[in-house]
Amino acid sequence: MTNPFPYSSDNKRYHTLNYYWHEKFGLKVFKVNLNAGFSCPNRDGTKGYGGCTFCSDLGSGDLAGNKNDDLITQFNKIKQRLHKKWPHSKYIGYFQANSNTYAPVDVLKQKYEPILKLDNVVGLTIATRPDTITKEVLDYLEDLNKRTYLTIELGLQTIHERTANLVNRCYPLSCFIEAVKQLRKRHIEVVVHIINGLPYETKEMMLETIKFLATRDIQGLKIHMLYLINGTKLATFYKKNTLPILSKEEYIDIVCEQLALLPPKMVIHRLTSDPVEETLIEPKWLLKKFIVLNDIDKKLHQSDIYQGFNLNILNRFRQILRGNLQKKDLVIDATVGNGNDTLFLCNIVTEGHVYGFDIQDTAINNTTNLLLKHKKNNYTLFKESHSNMIKVLPTLKDKVSAVVFNLGYLPGGHKKITTNYQTTIKAIRNSLWFLNNKGICLIVVYPGHKEGQREAIGIDKYLLKIKNDYQVKYYYNTVNNKAPYLISIKKPVNK
Repeated sequence: MTNPFPYSSDNKRYHTLNYYWHEKFGLKVFKVNLNAGFSCPNRDGTKGYGGCTFCSDLGSGDLAGNKNDDLITQFNKIKQRLHKKWPHSKYIGYFQANSNTYAPVDVLKQKYEPILKLDNVVGLTIATRPDTITKEVLDYLEDLNKRTYLTIELGLQTIHERTANLVNRCYPLSCFIEAVKQLRKRHIEVVVHIINGLPYETKEMMLETIKFLATRDIQGLKIHMLYLINGTKLATFYKKNTLPILSKEEYIDIVCEQLALLPPKMVIHRLTSDPVEETLIEPKWLLKKFIVLNDIDKKLHQSDIYQGFNLNILNRFRQILRGNLQKKDLVIDATVGNGNDTLFLCNIVTEGHVYGFDIQDTAINNTTNLLLKHKKNNYTLFKESHSNMIKVLPTLKDKVSAVVFNLGYLPGGHKKITTNYQTTIKAIRNSLWFLNNKGICLIVVYPGHKEGQREAIGIDKYLLKIKNDYQVKYYYNTVNNKAPYLISIKKPVNK
């Protein structure tokens, strides 16, 4: 199975940080994790005490440098270790532990600027909380962003206030929204941390967090699995109460669904957590990080989905066709438009044939030019209404494996020239006449204009009449309920 995801050079079905940095810098870049000795406002009493209940005394910097060393020493120790694996690389100083903007600007300068002066350092990544980014800090970050590659990582974890209160996050969602707004106003890249498996959150709640982030102006995401480590408040709570922990299979299932909801250009910085074995209580399966990542890859391939899959119904449309068609099949494109679907079908049925219909000269010409450009010869186009398919192809009864409709107006064409609900319903009814035993009819419905709304209502009424004789399924965009949707019609297996 070929990889349909565009932002990949290693067959991944999501936008990896390695891919993004290699495209940006032209070579391997890795982070050097640092502990600058900062605190957090929910640790020192400004807003709360003890920090987030899942966070260790090291402030999520368990893999950062030793805070007893100065930052240059930390950097060189970690760089030397990583440099053995990637000798021809550049570096990004990663201020990881605690809230790395929680100090006056002159202190931040003392921490950040020396790292920027080191050889082969191409930028900084600063992990922090949105409630520690003051106007003065923003001004300094804006200046930094003009001088180097800068990323700000914000620990959101969840959009659900009840969960946030339970884990002692100590800031509201509105604070996060404002911080992102101010950072992006200054063209600073924002990466957001979320945690799956937070106390008592359901799968749907975790997906809601992703749906929210999919609509925000953020450039990257880190997905973590909640883990319990010795010495945290959450670990103490776990020992005294019932606290469900996601299994590896549950986590992988959730992550794959989350990826399908995210814009393809959003960079995925992390897909699992990295606990220290000596302090980990649960879940133990997290210790096998590469197995988790490999299993995510396998699940995406098996399901034939990828990052952004659910944001465009045409992805589902093409997934179904890839799964149903063979190279010798006959298919009908009942609305060729600009020819993109026709070309897709020609690429699948390489030894079969595609029959295309459209009433507009522009559509027939555009499709012809596209197919000629790609050197296709397994097609025949008809400037004819799809309602007349049976008259045009009378010998194909029970011989066609798929009939596809992409309703609405011609992209780039006149928006007043649209498919008509009366001829569309006749064409759908006639298309079933063509289908062989494995055949499928796929209809992309666009209700975003007046005729499209009439068309959608008419199709629904017709499908109610045939629901006992055919398998009818609806597929929707899971983020935008006003987007085009897909209907599939198949003969039942026992018919």
